[in-house]
Amino acid sequence: MYDYIFVLSLGVAFILLFAWAFKALPQENWQILATVPLAKEGVQNWKGLNLTYYGIFIALATVTGVLILLVLTSAIHVPITLTFLLVGSILVIGLAASKAVALRVENKPYTFTIAGACFAGVFTVPAIVFILDHFIIAEPNHLPVIPILASFAIAYAIGEGIGRLACISFGCCYGKPLSECHPTVRRFFRKHGFVFTGALKKIAYESGLDGKHVVPVQAVTALLYVTVGLVATLFFLKGHSSISLLLTIFVTQSWRVLSETLRADYRGTGNFTAYQIMALVSIAYVLLVVYLLGGAVAPDANLAAGLISLWDPTVILFLQCVGLVTFLYTGRSMVTAATISFRIVRDRI
Repeated sequence: MYDYIFVLSLGVAFILLFAWAFKALPQENWQILATVPLAKEGVQNWKGLNLTYYGIFIALATVTGVLILLVLTSAIHVPITLTFLLVGSILVIGLAASKAVALRVENKPYTFTIAGACFAGVFTVPAIVFILDHFIIAEPNHLPVIPILASFAIAYAIGEGIGRLACISFGCCYGKPLSECHPTVRRFFRKHGFVFTGALKKIAYESGLDGKHVVPVQAVTALLYVTVGLVATLFFLKGHSSISLLLTIFVTQSWRVLSETLRADYRGTGNFTAYQIMALVSIAYVLLVVYLLGGAVAPDANLAAGLISLWDPTVILFLQCVGLVTFLYTGRSMVTAATISFRIVRDRI
């Protein structure tokens, strides 16, 4: 009963967040959060660094994903310190891969791609779990590999779902104009298409599609990923880790293959993109991992133990550090600039 209440509560919170975000974030005023003066330009002006809502939502997504991961791994009695090591390793690899893959595929040094981070994570998480199990903990072969992988998959799905709000805010990862889509697609999204405003949105300066109705790819991704993440959470808490892992990876990566056909932003050369290939390879790899390791008995999940683990100062500080580092890494805009002018309000002196 408590498992369903937990998942339902998360679902309600996400619905409320998305209901607001899908209406507000395409607007111009939800791109730049603040501007920090860095150096003087002339007598009165300063060169400014723009801090973005993109960074805020990526940080929120990362913290939420890590929080879900901590609850699930603690529920299956994985030591919290090992989860910290796993999270730290994956964050380093994922943040680096998000830029490296975008540079390789799109030739853009100041762009992030969650597809690259996901692809790197799919292949490195099993290796990191193996290393921790055989060289770090005192008793090897005691880490439940498939349940740990399932908890990472769930955290990824929910995290990326929330992270798509960052894409809406910055106007990236945008869909095709409805006028160029198949009539069935046009009818389906006629009342729910996005209209982005603001010259600084990526959809504006890259494709000139601001002010036009486009397919709300980011919103569909957010809803689909969070939904599958919550359903997979129920399977996980009921002891069906393999099903949870396969369901999450199959749905998220299959949608990545399909959604590429609905996007208008540059995704590299070729009709079948590198990101679609990565998604298919990820599905095949996870199927292989489950085939080889899925026979082990999954430990019983204790949701109460997972939730209690959050009431620890170390966990709270860890989540704060994760959020701050993520924001500083992704929230400093490298593709926009600002000039700030300060003045005295004479009638208030």
